[in-house]
Amino acid sequence: MASVTSNPVPEFDDVDDRPAPLAPREALEDTEMDITPMIDITFLLLIFFIVSSKMDPSSNVPLPPAAAGVAVPVKSSVIISVGPGDTADSPAKVYKGDGIKAENAFQDGDLEAQEEEIAAYVEDQMLENPELIYVLIKASKGIKYREVSRVQDAVSKPETVKQLHIAVVEVQ
Repeated sequence: MASVTSNPVPEFDDVDDRPAPLAPREALEDTEMDITPMIDITFLLLIFFIVSSKMDPSSNVPLPPAAAGVAVPVKSSVIISVGPGDTADSPAKVYKGDGIKAENAFQDGDLEAQEEEIAAYVEDQMLENPELIYVLIKASKGIKYREVSRVQDAVSKPETVKQLHIAVVEVQ
């Protein structure tokens, strides 16, 4: 009985009869995309939009009404009101109590002296009446945040101040 092989191996009598070895394959080209030009274009567009945009610091952004919050009892609060200054460039005027009345205005010449006066007023009010546990800053419409922040810093100076609230008007 003869044996059957599926892949017979050819036998060569001479070295010259063997087939030539296969040539090595060429390396495939890298297929990654070069994104350097896309980044350059992006930066050029960014610079174009920054240079060509018009910055208008006087444009107001309407803030949304407060959707949630806790009511602060006015009877247990020292109230500081912040109103508009004489001109658009002048600092805001700060008043004692609720409302904008000329007789309740803090001095508005020197801002550092005004901040010291506000801090002294808040501390005196809280020491005179122990029921006052909050400080409430009420700002008029159109007051810039930097003015409210300046008053907030002045109000926070006394150690008797434990809680500070900034009033927002509820929309009915």
